[in-house]
Formats: sequence, structure tokens, C-alpha cells
Amino acid sequence: MRQRFFYLFLLATVLVSCSGDKVKYRIGVSQCSDDIWRDKQNAELKMGAYFHDGVALKFAAAYDSDERQVQQIDSLVNEGIDLLIVAPNQVQTISPAIDRAYDKGIPVIVFERKTSSQKYTAFISADNYEMGRVMGEYIVTRLHGQGSVLEIKGLEGSSPSIERHNGFMDAIKNAPGIKVVASLQGDWTELKAYESTQQWLLNNKDVRVDLVFGANDRTAMGARKALGKDVLYCGIDGLPGENGGIQLVRDSLLDASYIYPTHGDQIIELAVNILEGKPYEKETLMMSALVTSDNAKVLLMQGEELMQQADRLEQLHNKADNYLHKLDTQRIVNWLAIGIIALLIVVIVLFYLYHLRKINMQRERVVNTLWNLKPENVPAASEPSESPQKSEIPEELESTVIPEESDPTAVSLFITRFKDVVEARLTDSDISVEDLAADMNLSRVQLYRKVKGRYWLVTC
Repeated sequence: MRQRFFYLFLLATVLVSCSGDKVKYRIGVSQCSDDIWRDKQNAELKMGAYFHDGVALKFAAAYDSDERQVQQIDSLVNEGIDLLIVAPNQVQTISPAIDRAYDKGIPVIVFERKTSSQKYTAFISADNYEMGRVMGEYIVTRLHGQGSVLEIKGLEGSSPSIERHNGFMDAIKNAPGIKVVASLQGDWTELKAYESTQQWLLNNKDVRVDLVFGANDRTAMGARKALGKDVLYCGIDGLPGENGGIQLVRDSLLDASYIYPTHGDQIIELAVNILEGKPYEKETLMMSALVTSDNAKVLLMQGEELMQQADRLEQLHNKADNYLHKLDTQRIVNWLAIGIIALLIVVIVLFYLYHLRKINMQRERVVNTLWNLKPENVPAASEPSESPQKSEIPEELESTVIPEESDPTAVSLFITRFKDVVEARLTDSDISVEDLAADMNLSRVQLYRKVKGRYWLVTC
């Protein structure tokens, strides 16, 4: 019986646990770094996932460490993700981990940065070479074809840094009056750009710098802290919002920037299309635009409006998610209550059946005892007694002896009386024929004779 209770409780637990939402697709996102550009992109990835049922995202940031990103990619794969979205920290070093994921049959979307391998399902990014080339042409025009430029590059070995540098150099090679005085390493960070520029200034105090081209807005701002206000600064990223590149251009802290689109929602759309077997482009280039003082104010207003809408959508989603969570919790409580009630009902029924079976077994034992146990010194029915036997019932009890069977009423009374006596003794495991006879005010011999020949005893 305990085993039955256990299985019923287990069934109730399973029913309750089945009430949660099911995850259809598990998507791992491996970011090579952690910065405001990727914060915006991660928010867009989450927003895009809201529009697809059953999409769960797992994020990992490598903080510009090749070794950490390789470990994180392997870990995501081992967790059983259905698709990998990855921005490789460097072209060469991350490729083996991406290849391992791809070889296991996991679709791979490489975004923003390229890999040295062709083992990927789709690639999506803006054209970094074009960004560098357009910025180079802008710088040539801004300096009227004459001037010195200090370049602050991105992380060495990363494809955006390489391509932006190549595009920039190709654009100014036809402008002999533009001279690149140095190309310093900025590693995408404001601090590294500031330190590299400070170190360069110590050895080049007499070198004039007219403009700084940063591989992104943060490196341009790091150089600005080292060189001061009397230099023009151009960067790439052009993020909306406070302290984003568009605002920095509007406030004249940067002379120009170039929008490097994040479009996390577009990446999620691509991922779901791949997982659901829908058509998709293997190579996707996202649109971008140059930001100058002429359009910075308008672009900033547009960007802020989009961010406000995204914030409102996030708030609505959180409210809806909170409501659904409460509803799901209530549903679980209801299922649990139903399960407990059902379990209690089953316990009561089983207890009743068990008790009823015990009563029946006790009744059967009493009946069998009375039926099969022949008292001593009782002559056979076919053999007449040699001499009449005197009644064994004491004289004082003669008046209480139940009349013989010739009277139907007396028989009925005897049956009723005998049933009452038997049922009253059902729980007595030590009951004997003598006990029943005493309760009936009969001798053992008389009780045997009355019971032995009764048809009703078989059916009682």
C-alpha cells in the first residue's frame, strides 16, 4: 500500500511539473567583449526573442580573451544549444572552437567579426572596409587634402580592425597631402587609446596632429583626453543615447562618426529562419551611415525615439511576463491542490477497502471456525443417543434460551441475535466458539447444533 501512495504522489508531481512553458530553441550568444555597443546589441537580441515563442538565449562575454571565449563556446555546445551566435575575438584563434560546434551539427551565425574558417552557416555584419574607406574620404575632404592624421586602431587580429584600417589607407593613398604620422594600438578601449597616445607623445612632442581617426568612438575619445581640444576627432560606432557617438558629434566632441549597426533583432530573425528551415541569406551586410554635424541632431532624435519605444516594449514585456509568471504559479498551486485532494481521496478509499477486507477476512474466519469445528461428545445426527442427556444450560438461564426452529419468528430472532454477536466480535482476533456461545447464552454444543444446520449461515 505504501508503494501505491508513492506512485500516486509521483504522478501528481509530474502533472504539476508539466505546467511550465517549453523551450523550443536554445541559442548561445558568445560575445568577444563587453561594452556599450554589445550591451545595445544584447538588448536587441532579447527584444527579438520576445517575438518568437520558445526561444531561450544564453549569453557569454569573453572580455577580449581568446582563451576564455574558446572555453565559453565549448561550454555552450556541451550544454546542448541548438544554434550558436558568435563574434570572434580574433580571426585565427577562435576558429577551431567554432569549427568544433559546426562539426557537431550546430548551426553557426558569425556576426560583426569574421573567422578564418568557412565552417559557418551564415555571416551578418556591416561592411567594415567600406566604413574605413568612407571615413578616409571624409577626412581627406575635411582637411582639404592637407594635414597629418594619427590613427588609433582596434584590437590587433580582429577583422573589423584590419578591414577599417585597410579601407582608411586605401582612401587616403590618392591624397598625397594627407600624412599618417602613426598607427597606434587602441584595442577598442578608451583607456588603452589614452595610454598609447600618451606614450607616443612622450617621444613625438614636436609632431603636429591635425586629426585623429579612431577605429571606434571610444578610442577617438581616449586620444582626445591625451591631445586636447585643438585637434579634430573621428570615430566609428555612432551609437544613439547618452554619451553615444551621435551625441558626441552633436556636442562637437567628435567631428564625425559612422553608424555601426547592432541589429540584434535582425540576427534573431536570421537564427529562427535557420532553425525552422526557412530561406535565408548566407552573407548579409547591414546598412550604415556617416554622422556629421549636419545630421547628428536628427539622427540622435530618431535614435532616442527608437530607444524609448524599445524601453516601453521591454516594460510591457516585463509586465506581461510577470503576469504570466503569477498565472503559472497559480496554475501550479491549483494542480498541486487537486493532486493533494485526489491523493487524499485515494488514501481514504484504499484505507476503507483495506479495513473492509480485514473485516471480511475476520468474518470468514469466524464462520469457518463455526462451520468446521465439531464440538466434542456430540453424537452423530443419524445415531440416536443411548440415553437422554440433560441440558447443559443452567436452570437460571433456561428462560433466555432461543426457541427451537419450529417457530419462524424464533429463527429470525436467533439469526439477528447471532449476527449482532458475530459483528461485535469481528475485531477480536482471539475469539473462540466458547466466547460466541457465552454471548448467545448457549452452551458450545447447542450453538454448534443450531449453526451447523442453518442454510442462512452460508449466506450471512
